[in-house]
Amino acid sequence: MGKQFVRIARWGVAAVVLAFVARSISLNWNELQGQPVQWTIRPVPVVLSLLLVWLMYVNLIGAWRAVLGGWGERLTPLEAARIWTVSSLGKYVPGKVWAVAGMALMAREAGVSVWAATASAIILQAIAVGTGVLAAFAGGVGLLDAVRPGLATAFRLGAIGVAGILSLLFYPPVLRRLLLLAGLPASTATPPAGVVWRATVANLLAWVGYGLAFWLLARGLVPQVSLSPGLAIAAFAASYVAGLLALFAPGGLIVREGLLVALLQGTTGLGVAALLAVASRIALTVTEIGAAVPFLLIRVEKPSVD
Repeated sequence: MGKQFVRIARWGVAAVVLAFVARSISLNWNELQGQPVQWTIRPVPVVLSLLLVWLMYVNLIGAWRAVLGGWGERLTPLEAARIWTVSSLGKYVPGKVWAVAGMALMAREAGVSVWAATASAIILQAIAVGTGVLAAFAGGVGLLDAVRPGLATAFRLGAIGVAGILSLLFYPPVLRRLLLLAGLPASTATPPAGVVWRATVANLLAWVGYGLAFWLLARGLVPQVSLSPGLAIAAFAASYVAGLLALFAPGGLIVREGLLVALLQGTTGLGVAALLAVASRIALTVTEIGAAVPFLLIRVEKPSVD
């Protein structure tokens, strides 16, 4: 009976999450249809955009496995992909804790300690924010300043500060303090510096990949608009980080789109910027659902790990 109840509860939670996702797609699609801009769908750039995002998921899942491996925890690639993709859907439920909580619960069921799953999620979230700011800076700080005067100076100062803070994650006492502030036990060990380096490089690569995917999406919808890859990377990274930091917004909704429009409208025009912001939201939702649904439909037995 206990296992049956857990199974029913799990499907209930999945239904709630999918309901929020469906609502998000519906609202965004209606908004996209209402944009007073001529747009089309060129299949090749759009499909390449989706594939590139999925490739970045593989990259980040590998980074998560590496961090877990630093604590001696093991997950097969398939099991790690299942946990990472399904728990990520928790971001669509109001409240920022559901994705981390879901990851911890699913990892525990797969034989990973709760503290390791939680600590790895916290570390990777901190690295994601820091590298996102750096990617926005490196991707085109001059372009951002041309769009909004003063942004270059702000991003230079921010990038210096973030680089300094990010470097502290390689210092075990500081990293341990971060984990303590997150409520983890004092006995929680810190992963080796090499693992943190790998996670940092993986996240930087992911921001570049996400930005290029956004650029491909723009080429597939409004090919007549000139959007450089550098500005696409910078604007996407900056807006996504803002959405991550907006604790009140599920999935960074509204916050991400608002900043993306503000950063792009000087180059693309307001209508196209709004269209790309909404289209990007839909595309990311599709990739997240597309990555998770196979694991929701097909039960994956716990594999043995060598």
